[in-house]
Amino acid sequence: MLMQEKFQTLIQLLFPPRCVNCGALVATDFGLCGTCWHGMSFIGGLVCDKCGVSLPGEAETGTEVCDDCLEIERPWNKGRAALLYRDNARKLVLALKHGDRHDVAYPAARWMALAAKPLVKKDALLVPIPLHRRRFFLRKFNQAALLTQALAKELSLQSCLDLLERPVVGGTMKDLSMDERFARMHGAITVNPKHENLVADAKILLVDDVMTTGATLTAAADALIAHGAKDVNVITLARVAKDA
Repeated sequence: MLMQEKFQTLIQLLFPPRCVNCGALVATDFGLCGTCWHGMSFIGGLVCDKCGVSLPGEAETGTEVCDDCLEIERPWNKGRAALLYRDNARKLVLALKHGDRHDVAYPAARWMALAAKPLVKKDALLVPIPLHRRRFFLRKFNQAALLTQALAKELSLQSCLDLLERPVVGGTMKDLSMDERFARMHGAITVNPKHENLVADAKILLVDDVMTTGATLTAAADALIAHGAKDVNVITLARVAKDA
């Protein structure tokens, strides 16, 4: 035990903890420095019960829904997000997604676990939004799966990383309108045949990095519900908001 402690001390001396955003020295692994922490747009207080975006006013016992979720039917029950997609939060999402910064998944999971408290149910199964195999081949990993693994550990729940499949090549949706995004994603996500037995009557928590219009999450939730999922909720690391 003493040798192990000495080894850990040596590792900390050689590789001291650094801020996951800017690289400054911090007290603990996978943490944020004070400046970056204050630059993060954590979501709290009154939020939309369907997507988790911040709403004006004070949190009460009732449920509130944002304008987008009043206009767009959401097939899932409830949704939450840890961060608004802007400033340092946007930098961290992009670092995870395009910068091979897998370490971002660890603090992200802690933040997502706090946001997901109203959604977490006993025996819930965590499921990531899938990537098409071509994109997975190019990127070598699925950022939603990394978040799912870390979040499942944080919540002490089971996960199934390949429960969903994306057989259709979607392409970028960056410049598409909301209607175009939903049209492109319609039927684009399916349940993996080898895991169909896990879906019927299941309580599922869908995991993704960012929610913009919700088209991708809708396609995933629709596929799960069509296969008999009993309860589907969604948690994302970040939520794109109009005022952000």
